[in-house]
Amino acid sequence: MYAIGVDSGTQGTKVLIVDFEGKILGRGFAPHRFVEGLRPGESEQDPQEWIQAFDKALQQAIKHAGIPRSEIVSLGVSGQQHGFVPLDEGGHPIRPAKLWNDTSTVEETDLLIENLGGKSGCIQRLGISLAVGYTASKILWLRRREPENYKKLSIILLPHNYINYVLTGIDHMEFGDASGTGLMDIRERVWSKAAITAIDPELEAKLPSLSHPSKPVGLMERDMARRFGLYKVLVASGSGDNMMGAIGTGNVKPGLCSLSLGTSGTVYSYFAEPFVDPQGEIAAFCDGTGGWLPLLCTMNVTNTTGHLKSLFEISNEELEHMASQASPGASNLLFLPYVDGERVPVLPFASGVFFGLNRKTFTRSCMARAIMEGAIFNLGYGFARMKGLGLIPAEIRATGGGSKSRLWLQIVADIFQTPVVTLKEEEAAALGAAIQSIWNYHCSQGRKVKIEELTEKMVKLEQGTVEPRQDTFSLYERLQDQFNSLWKTLKEEFKSLRNS
Repeated sequence: MYAIGVDSGTQGTKVLIVDFEGKILGRGFAPHRFVEGLRPGESEQDPQEWIQAFDKALQQAIKHAGIPRSEIVSLGVSGQQHGFVPLDEGGHPIRPAKLWNDTSTVEETDLLIENLGGKSGCIQRLGISLAVGYTASKILWLRRREPENYKKLSIILLPHNYINYVLTGIDHMEFGDASGTGLMDIRERVWSKAAITAIDPELEAKLPSLSHPSKPVGLMERDMARRFGLYKVLVASGSGDNMMGAIGTGNVKPGLCSLSLGTSGTVYSYFAEPFVDPQGEIAAFCDGTGGWLPLLCTMNVTNTTGHLKSLFEISNEELEHMASQASPGASNLLFLPYVDGERVPVLPFASGVFFGLNRKTFTRSCMARAIMEGAIFNLGYGFARMKGLGLIPAEIRATGGGSKSRLWLQIVADIFQTPVVTLKEEEAAALGAAIQSIWNYHCSQGRKVKIEELTEKMVKLEQGTVEPRQDTFSLYERLQDQFNSLWKTLKEEFKSLRNS
């Protein structure tokens, strides 16, 4: 038997065909287009783009796999979080979906936070601090800015839910992706009446009921199965990309951490009980297995090294060689990597800073290493906060473009003081969606299978753990303290520079 894992992201859709032992047999990809001509801060896509891309990527993957279509029995979808897909009574999109990176709803976010009693009120009522990208403010935006469209609103879905809806005809939400809407009490895993009322007292009727992620949505409709050349396929609950990425890295039990080193950086870890940051810096999400998934997200990782590579006109290999010529700590040269502002710590108006340039450190090698270390010190601030709130990390599982750099992995291990491993399969979200679908399939057949049993068998690690070097601990602890002190000292200066 075979499963389909779908990762419908911002840039495109990736599909994996996986057997029930975890062997990946086929792959496919198709890009997404964005709605053009929008105002600054707006980011939208036509939901039909996702369905068309899914079809193309699916056919590629099945052809690549060379398997009988009749033996595909389950399908899981990972989707970009926080999006807003508004449907009318007929189940058709009223307008393009507003995406996670749409920042046009700042005013609506501020209104919701105020109506919920400020930041502390949000955390008290929801267990999470509202961010501009969350779905709640997008719904209020539609009510305030497009009232005629809001009158047509009948069903509210997230991107992965919409794909499930097209496949099954069933509107559905599970705990994981729903926890990123800003409408849910993440402790009790129910819709928050306070958050709903702050938008529209009648809004709850437009939201699907919430379900445990072990419960599938249902069977794919016959017409849809025929369209895609499939047969009797069970559609799993699915979830957001971070939730599915956690499953795809085996992060379904305490002590494991997933780290993504991409343009942005994320760190998240499984918790069996609700995890709430009283300051709201660590996002308090639910996961795709029935637990919780506190998540740290920073905005500056490989974008910083990308700028350096462009400046010096060098490759990834040349960058790593250059940085390795400098000793750990780059001779006390620090780099604040805030090229695109920052989310954690909350520094939206910050910019990048080199601190400690002198005759010794004004070199390509020291600058290169300081930039790589700066991205991890920046993550280190939030990682330390997670540890202070109960995280006991035993192992970090790294993904993303930065995980291909052995030097960067060593820097992570040394600064985080935790062993780091990488994975054989880079498409963790698509793999996680496939694994969750297999779990849902077993559950639907009455089999008591734990998802950790599946991930232990299906998530394959690369050989060779990157161990932290104890002789660097005191150096990096000192530099981490200096890094934190530096951005705190410059916090007000960043604001004044922005306003000047």
